[in-house]
Amino acid sequence: TLAVPIPGIPLLLEIEPLGYLFALVASSLWIVTSLYAIGYMRGHHEEHQTRFYFFFAVAIAATMGVAFSGNLFTLFLFYEVLTLCTFPLVTHHQTKEARKAGRVYLGILLSTSVGLQLLAIIWTYSLAGTLDFRAGGILDGHIGAGTVPILLALFVFGVGKAAVMPFHRWLPAAMVAPTPVSALLHAVAVVKAGVFTILKVSVFIFGPALISETGAADILLWVAAATIILGSLVAFTKDNLKARLAYSTISQLSYIVLGALLANEWGIIGGGMHIVMHAFGKITLFFGAGAIMVAAHKTDISQMKGLGRTMPFTFGAFFIGSLSIIGLPPAGGSWSKWFLGMGTLEAGQLGLLAVLMVSSLLSLVYLLEVPVKAFFCKPTKPLEHEGIHEAPLPSLLAMGVTSLATIGLFIYPEPFFQLMQLVVGNQ
Repeated sequence: TLAVPIPGIPLLLEIEPLGYLFALVASSLWIVTSLYAIGYMRGHHEEHQTRFYFFFAVAIAATMGVAFSGNLFTLFLFYEVLTLCTFPLVTHHQTKEARKAGRVYLGILLSTSVGLQLLAIIWTYSLAGTLDFRAGGILDGHIGAGTVPILLALFVFGVGKAAVMPFHRWLPAAMVAPTPVSALLHAVAVVKAGVFTILKVSVFIFGPALISETGAADILLWVAAATIILGSLVAFTKDNLKARLAYSTISQLSYIVLGALLANEWGIIGGGMHIVMHAFGKITLFFGAGAIMVAAHKTDISQMKGLGRTMPFTFGAFFIGSLSIIGLPPAGGSWSKWFLGMGTLEAGQLGLLAVLMVSSLLSLVYLLEVPVKAFFCKPTKPLEHEGIHEAPLPSLLAMGVTSLATIGLFIYPEPFFQLMQLVVGNQ
């Protein structure tokens, strides 16, 4: 207990299995991202690097606060700190485009958290008399069946970092930031803080039993499903690589939201596992996008024909990361998608299982297009890629670590699976 600013509502940190899982992923990938950032920022000759690394450090502190929050009050405070300290990272280049993106970023995240999430937290306290996270939830017996869907919707849409449509526009807008920031936003901290919050609220505030018995998530499940499909379809239309990856992230985040809202054992396990598997796979993809920008100064997929012959390591790592996002062996994402599929069957939701399968097929096409063009297509112009070589060594090392970890998570997923078993076993 750090302080008690409001009587009965302490600023409280504690370790429990779900928070421990998130903290392990964020802190380990932060080290790799920092290594990558050194190569990227120097190779790209970025200005204001001291400011960049300062807010980078504050952001990991805020992320750890989110992971180890012992109640909703503490989580909300660190959630807001994370928003505010990543704003200077999004607007790092200080261009007109960067400032506009920053306004969208801050506007959506603050309006949803203050207008919806804070309202939900106050309402929860008025009903339950506490904001502590407890196994099985704190609302059962304190809330009417008709009120549960409304309160749950306030949390789902109030956690703007989860990028559930229509509150997703901040995420592609933030693509103007340097690539290490994109990796931070899309794989490690910001979006994962969002889906972690929804998963934690569903498990420790509502409780799976209350959500299932009241049917509170019936409509929200299909909102998440729509986000999964629409995000994938929009990704198809983007030629800019980072924009395509951004909409892929929007789609993949709702896999975790879906797992939380299924409110059954396999859904929760699959959602927690997808936090891990998506983080390692997607950060590899963003590392690849940044390496291509630094070494070849290319951002559009149509410009990358034949580039794999001069940057084989980068596009090989991109291929491995793509396998994880698609959900194919030997990459870790195949486990989380398997468990999520089991969750839809446990809930008797064959339509949602079809959504997961269609989304995986869509991601197979829009992600594998990149390495296929790079390795198997001829350059648009002769000698177009002459003089291009791989990105700086720190960037390659970071890509190598995350791509190998993606395969390692397929071979040895047990530590994270066991943590999620502890989460569902306590319900």
